[in-house]
Amino acid sequence: MKKKIGIFLYSMGAGGAERVVSVLLPELLRRYEVTLFLMNDTLFYPVPDGVEIVWLERSRPDEAGWRKLLKLPRLARRLKRRCEARRIETLFCLMNRPNYIGALARAMGWPGRLILGERGTPSLQYAGSSFQARANRWLIRTLYPQADRITTNSHGARIDLQKRFGVPAAKLSVLYNPFDLEAIEARCSPEAKEAGTFVFVTVGRLDEGKNHRLLIEAFAKIRDERMRLWIVGDGPLRGELEALARRTAEDAVRFFGTRDPFGVLAAADTFVFGSRREGLPNALIEALACGLPVVSTDCRSGPREILAEESDYETPTRGFRKARYGILVEEDSVTAMAAAMKEVYNNRLLRENLMKNARSRARDFDKSRIVGNVAALIEGTDRHET
Repeated sequence: MKKKIGIFLYSMGAGGAERVVSVLLPELLRRYEVTLFLMNDTLFYPVPDGVEIVWLERSRPDEAGWRKLLKLPRLARRLKRRCEARRIETLFCLMNRPNYIGALARAMGWPGRLILGERGTPSLQYAGSSFQARANRWLIRTLYPQADRITTNSHGARIDLQKRFGVPAAKLSVLYNPFDLEAIEARCSPEAKEAGTFVFVTVGRLDEGKNHRLLIEAFAKIRDERMRLWIVGDGPLRGELEALARRTAEDAVRFFGTRDPFGVLAAADTFVFGSRREGLPNALIEALACGLPVVSTDCRSGPREILAEESDYETPTRGFRKARYGILVEEDSVTAMAAAMKEVYNNRLLRENLMKNARSRARDFDKSRIVGNVAALIEGTDRHET
């Protein structure tokens, strides 16, 4: 008889954690009986036949933070009852609210194996003195140690939890995001573009953390008549960013909105990434899988261990530096980003070398490698990181 496991996250919307779960579910179904616990009924990614979906609630994304906090114990009791009714032996939670609820269910007596998945760098995500930031920092310090294992999707995030939140090292493991590289390659039919143009492309939610303003300002600083900047994604800053692009780069910046990014990636010449905070950025690995040269800010967690795997994970980059799999750029520096973009634009040999290495690095994140690590976590046979 197959072991009964639960996967718990907020929704199956168009986010990074949701994409990870969509890749894992078909693989896990071959080994386990899987229940998917959700809190919102958005289903951007398909859920395979054979996976039971259980909604703890059908919440609204714009719900007030204080209300979310007050509801945690009630949702934890509900989760505990539903796990017990289905005899769930291992529960894998992803993202902060599901992590808190899962940890509270454990504190209330749920006896199964509990794995929490941290998807970002909490000290950056919850910086500042607001009530929301302080509440989340307290919840992480208090509740995460309830778990049998806490996974992060990068070493930078693992170090953050250990050093800044006191999570015991013996409970921490790094679990990289899995990618279906075969499916990505099948979807890379190039979008049409103007003949003779050189396209920089980026993919990500249009919000403060992804920092598209940096990319637009850097692009405007160096652009010539051949250059284009393509932006895939949507979010609260779209209007502001479109206005900035019109002022500084006229018609050379194109916004695609939310859509399958792979045709756009396949048509581009270089991927650029301006983020201020990450766990392990999916878009960056997808760009490598499409064979693109990559230029990325060296934010605290994620890009460095993808593009320069043999580096330490904490010393910040100044200016920009060429690494084996891409170019790392000083965080929040328009001057450094512009210089790095100009370098990759002018240096064909550099681009060809990065393109040659890109797909080989992406293979390190193929689902065939990652799914075995997930099974080891579920079975309790994995090893913690040091």
